[in-house]
Amino acid sequence: MSDDQVRRMPLARIVTGYICLHSAMAGTRMAAPLLALTLGRDNIAVGVLIALFALPQMLLALPVGKWADRRGLKIPVRWSVIVATSGGLLGAASPSYATLCVSAICAGAAIATAAIALQRHVGRAAGNSRGLRQAFSWLSLAPAFSNFVGPLTVGLVIDHAGYRAAFMVLAALPVIGWWWIRTAQELPNEHPEGPESGAAWNLLRDPTFRRLLLLNWFSAASFDVHSFVVPVLGHERALSASAIGAILGAFAIAAAVVRAAIPLAVNRLLEWKLITSALGIAAVVLLLYPFARSPIAMGLCSGLIGIAVGCVQPMIMSLLHQVTPSHRHGEAVAMRHLMINVSSVAMPLLFGAAGGVLGVSSVLWVMGIAVGIGTRLSFGLRGIREGGAD
Repeated sequence: MSDDQVRRMPLARIVTGYICLHSAMAGTRMAAPLLALTLGRDNIAVGVLIALFALPQMLLALPVGKWADRRGLKIPVRWSVIVATSGGLLGAASPSYATLCVSAICAGAAIATAAIALQRHVGRAAGNSRGLRQAFSWLSLAPAFSNFVGPLTVGLVIDHAGYRAAFMVLAALPVIGWWWIRTAQELPNEHPEGPESGAAWNLLRDPTFRRLLLLNWFSAASFDVHSFVVPVLGHERALSASAIGAILGAFAIAAAVVRAAIPLAVNRLLEWKLITSALGIAAVVLLLYPFARSPIAMGLCSGLIGIAVGCVQPMIMSLLHQVTPSHRHGEAVAMRHLMINVSSVAMPLLFGAAGGVLGVSSVLWVMGIAVGIGTRLSFGLRGIREGGAD
């Protein structure tokens, strides 16, 4: 067996486990707003609920990053499984708006902890820039695929067995994820005592690091507005939970396909061109989305946004690991989570308020214009060439 095959085996287990963990969050992110709407809550309440998925990710990002730098992979992931399963069981036991809020907080806290620990582990194990691009392309398949598996599975369960059964499924997925990840080998800790308290903010002194965070935010914001709008539009247009799940699943399938293709062309990619093109596509589709009336048209737009967002994250993650010291990779990943989740807390609240007053179409148009303007930031990455030989 070759060294490359040996490396792929644990990565495959980590990706599979990550799919299960992220599917629990993605499924909860769909089921909770739908149940809230079914209970008679308005768009503002839905915005608050979606914001609660991001709030713990914002608050926990830096502490979890430092924790992962000190303790490695398994301890943070184990705790994330416990928290995610507890949130699912609570939603199954008492499906009310209050418990949905708690389930959302649990799901957000769990995926923040697991994602930071997993991304740090994979980045440190990759070894070189080519390995980073390949590893993060494969790892990024997990959220892309789970954004299909989670919503579609939960939608089918809701339609055929109800919300309680759906939350029981969501409680089981993290346990299955831990079964896959539990055999991963911990990597040596270069700095057992961890970095100095509060030092993570010093990473922002690097202009390239700041630029990467902003570009990542535009990509993440495209996903956030899409996740908010689809359940609302689907409910307004009387679509079934399965249809809404399939539309969200189109995003995930497209993102997964493009991320699977990236490793095959890893040596021929110009990162700044790829990021610029992807954000440009996202901007155009967001502007056109309100005119997609049928589920098929909405699914097509969802897939195009998935392609765009799917291209950006692996490149951003690879560059973040290259521009930060190895003993601070956990902090760098955590800073990325923090910056996008500060927005993810505020934006759904803004989406809900604006959607209630001006309609959801205005939310898509404003976001499309903002993302289009943001593509100019990627021009500043032209001086970085990760595709060279190691």
